[in-house]
Amino acid sequence: MEELENKMQETNFWDNIEEAQLITQEAKNLKDKLESYKGFVKSLQDIEELIALIGDEEDEETYRDIIREIDSLGEELEDFRIQVTLSGEYDRNNAIVTLHAGVGGTDAQDWTEMLLRMYSRWCDKKGYKVETLDYLPGDEAGIKGVTLKICGEYAYGYLKAEKGIHRLVRISPFNAAGKRQTSFASVEVLPELTKAQDIDINPEDLKLDTFRAGGAGGQYVNKTESAVRITHIPTGLVVQCQNERSQHSNRETAMKLLKAKLIELKDRAHKEKIEDLSGELKDIGWGSQIRSYVFQPYTLVKDHRTLTEIGNIDAVMNGDIDIFIKEYLKQNKSGSLQQ
Repeated sequence: MEELENKMQETNFWDNIEEAQLITQEAKNLKDKLESYKGFVKSLQDIEELIALIGDEEDEETYRDIIREIDSLGEELEDFRIQVTLSGEYDRNNAIVTLHAGVGGTDAQDWTEMLLRMYSRWCDKKGYKVETLDYLPGDEAGIKGVTLKICGEYAYGYLKAEKGIHRLVRISPFNAAGKRQTSFASVEVLPELTKAQDIDINPEDLKLDTFRAGGAGGQYVNKTESAVRITHIPTGLVVQCQNERSQHSNRETAMKLLKAKLIELKDRAHKEKIEDLSGELKDIGWGSQIRSYVFQPYTLVKDHRTLTEIGNIDAVMNGDIDIFIKEYLKQNKSGSLQQ
């Protein structure tokens, strides 16, 4: 913090605005962490003083209050430890989350909608704002795909733990014979880039298509060719947006999606620059499923990366997924998990 403050006091600090903004943001992040740390120290001191005051008195009510304070402090400290591990370049950013139905037909589309509800509930608990960027309904039920923007501090840092294939096992409500069915849905998580992180893309590398929007969005959205599809020619990456009312807004949102995808692809491919990306990289796979959700013949949600499991599947589907996210982030930080 002291080093950063010294840099910020240099007379030519604002000569490079982009670098200055990054340093200022880093200083703010460190200041926030230091303030949190001081708050924990103060809380601990208050608890210790309270314990010293009651001494050997048998005051059970005060004892219970102290235990509650210690438990609360422990939970806050655990959250803080996770935040400290979220030190990646994009961890504090908003997240762009895309859900796609996989193998399983109508069941997979229904499963994708169930996951949408689960993540929406989780965002409500976190106080995060959810915006729908793109939505494609299923043929009979559920959804084929949906893209969301999750707005809130550390949204990407937390949700990156959810990227991968999610597997559902249940008695299918769409099967007249009542057979057990396995369905799959993919979850893609990207950071929304800030102005300081923005990248330039050669316009000649882009192919822009417009079309009439369909699906959710009401009558207005279907009257004009407001939907936008952008193809990045060198890599073959395709993004689209149709939920905004104007073509301009959809194009702006689609460009944000494309830039986020290119940044993520660059990092996974270990390339120096966006310009180094080419078509053979676009099919880097998801790998096997990261988590299974079993509804029958028993109830269990198991994360295959951390071996964390919980039997209360209703709580999980209502958004209680922090146990999986935190355990993944803790183990991943310690190096016991592969990226």
